[in-house]
Parts: sequence; C-alpha cells; structure tokens
Amino acid sequence: MSELTKFDVIVIGAGPGGYVGAIRAAQLGFSVACVEDRTSLGGTCLNVGCIPSKAMLESSHRYHQVQHELADHGIEVGKVSLDLKKMINRKNSVVTAITKGVEFLFKKNKITWLRGWGKVESAHSVSVQSRNGEKKTYEAKHIIIASGSVPIELPFAPFDHKLIVDSTDALEFSRVPEHLIVVGAGVIGLELGSVWSRLGARVTFIEALPNILGNTDSELSTTMLRLFQKQGITFHMESMLKSVDTKNKVIARCTGKAEGTEIVGDKILIAIGRKPAILGLGLENVGVKMEKNGWLTVDDRFRSSVPSICAIGDAVRGPMLAHKAEEEGIAVAEFLAGKHGHVNYEAIPNVVYTWPEIATVGQSEEDLKSKGIAYRTGKFNFKANGRARAVGAVDGFVKILADAQTDRLLGVHILGPMASELIAEVAVAFEFGASAEDVARSVHAHPTLAEVIKEAALDVDKRAIHS
Repeated sequence: MSELTKFDVIVIGAGPGGYVGAIRAAQLGFSVACVEDRTSLGGTCLNVGCIPSKAMLESSHRYHQVQHELADHGIEVGKVSLDLKKMINRKNSVVTAITKGVEFLFKKNKITWLRGWGKVESAHSVSVQSRNGEKKTYEAKHIIIASGSVPIELPFAPFDHKLIVDSTDALEFSRVPEHLIVVGAGVIGLELGSVWSRLGARVTFIEALPNILGNTDSELSTTMLRLFQKQGITFHMESMLKSVDTKNKVIARCTGKAEGTEIVGDKILIAIGRKPAILGLGLENVGVKMEKNGWLTVDDRFRSSVPSICAIGDAVRGPMLAHKAEEEGIAVAEFLAGKHGHVNYEAIPNVVYTWPEIATVGQSEEDLKSKGIAYRTGKFNFKANGRARAVGAVDGFVKILADAQTDRLLGVHILGPMASELIAEVAVAFEFGASAEDVARSVHAHPTLAEVIKEAALDVDKRAIHS
C-alpha cells in the first residue's frame, strides 16, 4: 500500500471511466490514487463485460463460419469439434493481457492503486478496506465516483449463479447448455444469446417490449429480429417472466402474450438491465443527492451536491456505455484542472456486436417524429455493395436521417457487417456538425463496406448511384 495518505484526486472504481479519468488527471499534473477492490484493474467492462464477451463472440462466430459458411468459399473441412475449455481460456488470456496493460499505464503515470473497498467518509476523505480487513483513510481535494453498475436482479428469481445466472456467469459455462432461456432482448442478452446459439444451444428469449433492443430505430430492430429468427433463435415478445422453478432444470412461466407458456431449459440468463453500483460507498452519509432510479445527481461539470465529489459513467444519467464513461472521465479531469471538458452526447455511438452488427448514432425515426422534426431519409442495402458480396455478408443496410431544411445529420443507423467500425466515420461527422451532403461528397475507397454509407448519404437527395 502507498505511503502517501493525501492526494489531489482519488477515483473510486477502475473501470473505463475510472482508469481513463485517473490517467488524464495524472497527465494534467495531479497526484492520483484509484480505489479498486478487484484483483485486476479495468472494472466490469474489461474483466467480465465488454472485452470477454467480444472474445467469445469472435470465437463463436468463427466456429459457426467453419460449420456453415466456409464451404461457400470452396473450403471443405471435416468434422468440426468444440473445445469449450480452450475457448474460455483464450477469452481469459485476452482479459489478462488487457487488464495488465491498464496496470502498466497506472505505473507509467504514477497512479497509486489503493486495493480494497472504497467508502467516502467526508467531502475530502476516503477509507479503503483491504480484503484482509485492514482499513486506512486517505485525504483528497477531489473525489471521483466511477463505481460502474451491476446486473438488475428479479426479486422472485434471485441469481443462484448456477441455474439462474447473470451476464458474468454466462461467460463461464463449463458446457454448452442444451436450452438457454434469456430474459431481456437488449444488448447484453442478444450478444450472449448469440454466443451460445452459435455454439449449439437452443436459445429462447422472453421480452416485455414489442421489439428487441428497446429504443433502437424500429426498422433496424424489426429487421434484426427476423435475422435472429432465421438463425434459429426463438422470441416471445410482449411477454414477461412470471415465475421460475429450479430443481434439475429451469421452468420459466410467462405472462403477457405468452401467458400460460412454460419454457423448460438448462439455465436462465436474466439480462433485464443494470443499475448504478453505489451501495456501500457512504455517499448518503455525506449528503450526496441521488435520483429515484439510483443515479447520482450531477451538474454539467459532473459535480455532485457536494462540490468536491464528482461522478461519471454508469453512476450518472445517460447510456451505460464504456466509451461514454471514458469521455466523461477525461472531461471531469479537465474540468478539475480548470480546462474545458467536452462530451457531445449527441455523437455517442451505440453498438450491438451480434451478427450482423448494429451500430447507431443520433436519433431514430421515432425520436424525430415524436419531436415533430422534419427530416429526409437515405438508405442503401449491403447486398448492392461489391465488398459485402465478396465477403459474403449482404444482410442489412445503412439508413441516414438528415434535417429537411439544413441537411444536417440527425441519425445514422447501420445494420450489417463491421457496423461497429463503420459507425466511427459518422460519429466524427456528427462531432463536426456535418450534413448528408458532406458525407456524400467524401471520397470512399473502392471496394469497401464504407461505400454503403456514402450511397445512403447520396440517397438522402435521391441520387444514389448503385440502386
């Protein structure tokens, strides 16, 4: 443990928001400590969320390709077998490499890792209790809460981490379930459901809403639902889990449109969302105000009702996204240094790493209609793109929504191969207030998937070339 007991900045939580904020604060000349109780840095995202799930998505996608797609390329293979233990081990090695990288960055930037559970004792002090019970208090001019979030648990179906599981458990199954039931067709449920479906599980979703992916543009969600069903995944929409019986199997009973339906499976993954992880931090004892949904109340400089205590990431209002937390971590450090922090919430992309991928930035058609904003639409399908044809991934489209008067980009929605990478182009365009014409006039290399974006931008003015 560090000999220092006073710091300029103490960050509670070493996830994407916390560790990035700590690094930026150190770059700006602050003495910085970061409190983290895990045995490795990186928070939920790097340890049991974003990174391991993407490793499993990649491995399961390749397994599925070998079985179902390579023959189309003239590549014949024999019997394919799955070594799940090796796949899990590879995922773990990816996580280890990334988290060790963060530890290196802490050392490089002279950030002190306070190992243990952090609790705010006053406006300028934090206690840290280590796993061996030792407790020590540290002083700080500024405290940043970057404690992340935890899965929401159903009161009538608490996690037993064996049959009723959360997203962390669903990355560590020792065998492929014969039948996996997933409650919640949001990003987490769909990604993990995709992993186990590709590896051979029968997957059934129970979703309360009439569409998957919540507030995603309805054309994207409707199209993606059909593609998931084509992949063999079953959905009970506008249905809710009513009860769960667990003995040797899981028996899920539904209400809503699936009223009276009993679904029998090996495991049930509850993926109905996440909530801020702020319990046990002592914030209520020092007067930090909270909203009804558990978020901490902050101003536009991320200051709580106690000015020396700031909060970012999943602990505050906004999308629960790692990259949103990172940007807030940078911004709050810059505010503390007297600089101008900046987060453009209109330009934050959202990605679903299924196949095909989904990536969006800006507003949906439903958003614009509800606000009475006049807009024009441009759309182009991947099936008309040469690179998509060569790759063999033609499902999906790009849809661009532009202001009817100014042509400024209002929303871009991508369903297709490598959407997660393609969205960066339009996120930059949003940052600079670009128009559809700006994107349409930009030269895109040929043949590339990105040409679909250019064609969709051209189609806003109904002058797409290849349609």
